[in-house]
Amino acid sequence: MVLAGCAAKTPASTSGSGSAHLRVIMNVTPNLTVAFWNDLFSKYEKAHPGVTISLERTGTIQASDKLNQDLAAGDPPDIVQQVTPTAQTVKLFTDLSDQSWTKDTPLVDNYKINGKTYLVGAGQQVQSLVFYNKEAFQKAGLDASAITSVADLTDAMGKLKAAGYVPLQTAGQWVTGAQFTLFNDSTTMTQTPNWIKQRTEGKVKFSEGQYLDSLKTYQSWVEDGYLQKSDLGLAYADGQTNFLNGKSAMYMMGSFFVPAADQAKKSDQFGVFSMPTTGKYPTKQFSNIADSYVVVKQSKNQKAAIDFVKWLTTDKTAVTAELAADGNFRAGYSYKMSSLGDGVQKIVNASPGGFVEAADEQPLTGFSTELTSQIQSLISGTSAKQVAQNLDKWWDSQTQ
Repeated sequence: MVLAGCAAKTPASTSGSGSAHLRVIMNVTPNLTVAFWNDLFSKYEKAHPGVTISLERTGTIQASDKLNQDLAAGDPPDIVQQVTPTAQTVKLFTDLSDQSWTKDTPLVDNYKINGKTYLVGAGQQVQSLVFYNKEAFQKAGLDASAITSVADLTDAMGKLKAAGYVPLQTAGQWVTGAQFTLFNDSTTMTQTPNWIKQRTEGKVKFSEGQYLDSLKTYQSWVEDGYLQKSDLGLAYADGQTNFLNGKSAMYMMGSFFVPAADQAKKSDQFGVFSMPTTGKYPTKQFSNIADSYVVVKQSKNQKAAIDFVKWLTTDKTAVTAELAADGNFRAGYSYKMSSLGDGVQKIVNASPGGFVEAADEQPLTGFSTELTSQIQSLISGTSAKQVAQNLDKWWDSQTQ
C-alpha cells in the first residue's frame, strides 16, 4: 500500500472506552451482513454509553484499498478488519504489544512483526476444503473418502462432467486467486513450509517445481472443461448461489461456506473433504486468523478503538457470534453446528497440523490481487508457464 501520513503517536496503554465515535471498515459478505455487524455493534454501544460505531463498507474493493483511500483523503478510520500488517505497512497500525489481553487471542504470535503485536482476531478459519454435492457424487458413482490425491480429484472431475455436472464452481472477484491458493498451497506449503520466505530470498520461483505443476494442473482443468470460463463474470455471492442450487458439483472454499449452507437450509445436501495433495494425506490444514482487526495509528480515538477491539476478540458473546456467523473455530468456544460443520470439525481433528501465511511467511502486499488477475488470465487462455513467469516478474519488481 502507498499511504500518506503515518506520524500519529500511540498511547502506551488503554482502559475503558470513554466517549467517541468509531468508524470501522468491516468485511461485508453473505454471512457477515450489514445487519449482523450493526446488531453486534449495538451490543457494545448499549454497554458503553457515549460510544457510537459506524460501519464502513468496502464495496467491491479490498479493505486495504478502502483504508488507502481514506488515508489519502486525510480521513482515517479507527479500526479495520481483514488487513494483515507487513513489515512494509506496519507503521500504519497501532502497536498492541503492551495490551495483556492480546496474548490469549488465536494465532496472535504467528502474525507478530519484529516481535510486536499489531493484529488480533476472534477465531481461526480453516480454508483448504472441498465441498461437494452429495447427489452429484452419487450419480457419478464417486466416494468422496477415496479422493486423497490431485490425480483422484482430476479423475472425479471427469466423471462428474460425464454425469452432466459442472465439476468445479469458481467465480470472479477475489475467488479465482483464492481457490488456486487453497489448491496449490496444500501441497506446496506442506512440502516446503517456508516457501514464501524462500521466494522472497530468491531461492525458489513460481516458474519451477510444485508451484508450476499446480498451475499446469489447473490449466488442464480449464482445457478439459471442468470449470466454466463464463464463471469469471460471477460475483462471489453468485458463484456460491450456483453451488447451493446444484448447478455445480464441487466448490473449493474455506469453512465460511458452512453457515451459508446452513442459512439456505441445505447443509445436509453437501459433504466436505480435505484438499487433496500430491504428497502425504491427510495434509496440514491451511488456516488463517479470522475476524481480525487492526487499530489505525492515525485514529484520534485510540483508547476507545483499542477497547472495542478487545471486546470483539475477548468477549464471549461477541466472539461466539463471530465464530458462528462465519463458520470459524477457537479453542474453548463452541456453538451448535450442522452436519456439514461437524464434517469440517472432523477434518480439523484428523489433520496433522496447520500452516499460516503470516509475518515473513506472508506474500508481498498486493500479491493476492496480482495472483487473481493471473489465474483469471490462465482461465482465459494464457499458458501456465507464462502465468508463472508473470508472477515471478511481478514479485521481483516489488522487491528491487
